[in-house]
Amino acid sequence: MRHIAIIGSGPAGYYSAEAAQKKFGENVAVDIIDRLPVPFGLIRTGVAPDHQSIKAVSRRYEKTNSGDNVRFVGNVTVGVDVSVAELQEFYDAVVLATGAPDDRLLDIPGSDLAGVIGSAAFVGWYNGHPDFRDLDPPLDARSVAIIGNGNVALDVARILAKTEGEFAGSDIVGHALDGLKQSAVERITFLGRRGPHQIAMTPKELGELGHLERARPVVEAEDFPDIGDDAMLEPGMRKSVNHLRSFQIAAADAEHKPIEIAFDFFAMPIEIQGEGRVEKLIIERTELDKDLRSIGTGELYELDCQLVISCIGYRTPPIEGVPYEHGRGRFANSDGRILPGLYCVGWARRGPSGTIGTNKPDGAAVVEMIDEDISESSRKPGRAGLDSLLASRGVETVTFRDWKKIEEAEVARAREGSPREKFTDIADMIAARD
Repeated sequence: MRHIAIIGSGPAGYYSAEAAQKKFGENVAVDIIDRLPVPFGLIRTGVAPDHQSIKAVSRRYEKTNSGDNVRFVGNVTVGVDVSVAELQEFYDAVVLATGAPDDRLLDIPGSDLAGVIGSAAFVGWYNGHPDFRDLDPPLDARSVAIIGNGNVALDVARILAKTEGEFAGSDIVGHALDGLKQSAVERITFLGRRGPHQIAMTPKELGELGHLERARPVVEAEDFPDIGDDAMLEPGMRKSVNHLRSFQIAAADAEHKPIEIAFDFFAMPIEIQGEGRVEKLIIERTELDKDLRSIGTGELYELDCQLVISCIGYRTPPIEGVPYEHGRGRFANSDGRILPGLYCVGWARRGPSGTIGTNKPDGAAVVEMIDEDISESSRKPGRAGLDSLLASRGVETVTFRDWKKIEEAEVARAREGSPREKFTDIADMIAARD
């Protein structure tokens, strides 16, 4: 019997558990450990609340949890309640699937001013993550700057721009919906250091901006290369650029919409200014060199704004005793192997890149490594050792059966038209299982 501990219950963790089931059958026992009492990681707290079709992948993970050889162990913080070294004593293999939940730092002067928020915090606020339930973003801002040209930036802008009615069917948490209903936002500006051909926005998500009830996307014609250059793009990118070009054409027809979503390309923020809170951004105009890298031109201009949301990427937090690459914000590894018996998958392995589905081959690959490194026989105690240790330390764990009770309670308290109203307090989550 192989005993495997997976740290993190998001897509990378569950795909790894699924791969272990397929590879080893009944000859494996997998514990999926998470610091929250609820599973599914970024599916629950990262995917936008109005993208319910994407969140539906969690039903696949529920099937993985249906057998006796995979269990969920919630409300356990690795590094506090139990160390990685201790887990290695209990399990043949420990797989770090912790994702990249921390914001990459916006390293410019003024980034510590009130009104500067990282996307992990803002997304966590409207998705009901317990760490960010009390964020209280300044939605009295009339002008918002979003730094970044990726899908997270699109999610943030769309959530800020939607009407209350457009959230029907979503699971945006009540405190966020109440705050957004009072929003004063009139202008949202995307700031990207490069141009339309270098965005990291996918077609579906970008296309949604063109169908908002009260917001209109605006793109400047002079920011585009010659239209003939679009033919050199890969198909997905070409579709995204087509959306941008259509925004340029459609902007005049949507002047009745009160919120403007502007794309400011070739723009590099270099300083945030304000007395006590954000008042303006100082931006340097950029251009592309022969390798398509952005370089500053020395031309500066200002953007008045009262809220800055940084969507420039994420990083994996270090764990004591685990080799770490600080420059890349991930665990030091060779294709997922940190050391024999210690592995990482997903964003903890690659850094913040790829989609949810990208994690599936990661899980399969790490299970093959475990098969190479660990013999079939094991004298380690596995979950019995973990249970004994946690009990001795008074740690109250949450099972998958407990989670289903929590989920039932969230569904029961949902507002009309919403699939659930999430608990945003850990104590409330634990209490709901009783």
